[in-house]
Amino acid sequence: MTGLQAIFGDRVQTGDAIRDQHGRSESHFTPMPPQAVVFAETTEEVAALVRLCMAHDTPIIAFGAGTSIEGNTLAVRGGVAINLSGMDAIIEVNAEDFDCVVQAGVRREQLNEYLRDKGLFFPIDPGANATIGGMASTRASGTNAVRYGTMREAVLSLKVVTADGRIIRTARRARKSAAGYDLTRLFVGSEGTLGIITEVALRLHPIPEAISSAVCAFGTLKGAVDTVVQSIQLGVPLARVEILDAVQMRAVNRWSKLDYPEAPTLFFEFHGSPLQVGEQVETVGALAADNGGGAFSWSNLPEERSRLWKARHEAYYAAVNMRAGAVGWATDVCVPISRLAECIEQTRADLDAGTVPATILGHVGDGNFHVVFSIDPKTPDEMREVEAINVRLVERALAMDGTCTGEHGIGVGKQDWLVAELGEAVDLMRLIKRAFDPTDLLNPGKIFQL
Repeated sequence: MTGLQAIFGDRVQTGDAIRDQHGRSESHFTPMPPQAVVFAETTEEVAALVRLCMAHDTPIIAFGAGTSIEGNTLAVRGGVAINLSGMDAIIEVNAEDFDCVVQAGVRREQLNEYLRDKGLFFPIDPGANATIGGMASTRASGTNAVRYGTMREAVLSLKVVTADGRIIRTARRARKSAAGYDLTRLFVGSEGTLGIITEVALRLHPIPEAISSAVCAFGTLKGAVDTVVQSIQLGVPLARVEILDAVQMRAVNRWSKLDYPEAPTLFFEFHGSPLQVGEQVETVGALAADNGGGAFSWSNLPEERSRLWKARHEAYYAAVNMRAGAVGWATDVCVPISRLAECIEQTRADLDAGTVPATILGHVGDGNFHVVFSIDPKTPDEMREVEAINVRLVERALAMDGTCTGEHGIGVGKQDWLVAELGEAVDLMRLIKRAFDPTDLLNPGKIFQL
C-alpha cells in the first residue's frame, strides 16, 4: 500500500464504500470487492501501477463505468481495481478521415455530444452510458449493430499496457493493414485479461441527413421477427431495430410512463436522405402489415426520438422493477437470424411456464436477444429456477449454431458455456493468456480458469 500511495497519493482509496462499489456491477452476482481502488489519470500511471502490482504478485482489475452484466469486473482474487474513468480526454478528432482517438474513460454519450457540431457520430450504443475502454474490452454491441457493426468493427487501434508494464500501440489509424498479427482484435473482447486498454482509436460516421424512428406493435412475436428478417433479406439498411415482448412493453409503460400497446413491439430507426428514408419506411411498413403489425407510431423530431429510445434504454431497469426490491439477472444469446423467431418463441414459452417474472428484448436485426429476470436473490428456489431456464436458453442457442453471448461477454457467468461452444479452441485462448500474462494477475478468473 505504501508503494501505491507514493505514486498516487490520495487517489488510492481503501474505504468500504468505494471498495464495495468496485466489487459489484449491473448483475446478480455476489459482490467481490478489491482490497484497494486506484484512480489513474495517464497511461504512464497505469503502467507504473501494473509494474508495482506485478512485483508484489497482486491482481489488477480495470474498471470503467461498472455496467457489465456477467461479473466482468468482480475482484474474484482481491487485488487492486484501477478506475480509468478520470482518463476521459478526447485526444483528437480527424473529421476528414472519419475517426478519433479517445482515452479509455470517455463515455459514449460524452463523445457523441462532442462530435455533434462536427457532423459526426459514434454509433455503437449498448444502452448504458458505458466507457469506450469498457466497451472495447467486452466487444460491446447494441441497438445500431445491424447497420454499423459492433466494437469489433469500430476500433481501429488501441494503446495498451501489457502485463509487464510496457505501453504498446496495436496499429496505426489506417483503415486496413496486413502488418502482422491483428493485435487490435485480440485485445477487443479480452475483458482486461491480456492488457489494460488506455486509449482507443475509433471509426466515426457522418450524421445522416434524415433520421426517422417508429414503433409498431404486432399480434405475435413471430410476426415481429419475420418482419425484420424479411426487411434484411430485401436489403433494407435498417439503422436500428429492437424487439420488446408484451411483458417488457408492460414494464416499459409502467416505468417510463408511456401508453404503448402491451404486445410484441418493434422499435425502428431509419437513416439516409429524405428519399431513402421514405423508401425504407414504405417497404418495412408493407412487410409489417403483412405480418400482423399495427399502425406505425412515428417520431421524426430529435426530442421525440430521444424519448422513444430513452424508454428502450431503460428497459432493463423497467424489467427488474416489475417487483419491489428485486434484482436483475440478465442473459443474452445470439443465433442465425433464420432461427431467431423459433428461438424467441420457445424461450417465451419456457418463461411463461415458470414463476419468475421475465422479459425478452433484443437487437433482433443481428439475431441477438436478452432475457431479463426480476428475481429475489434470497429465495433459493427462484435462483434454481432461473438457472435452469438459463441453461435451456443457452443449450437452445448452441443447438441452433448460435453463441452463449452476443455482447455481454463471458466474465464469471458463462465460462462453462464458452467451453461447450468452442471446445478445444478455449485451450488456445489459455495459451494466449499465459503468453501475455504468465502470472495470471490481469483480471484473473474471467473468461476461463487456468
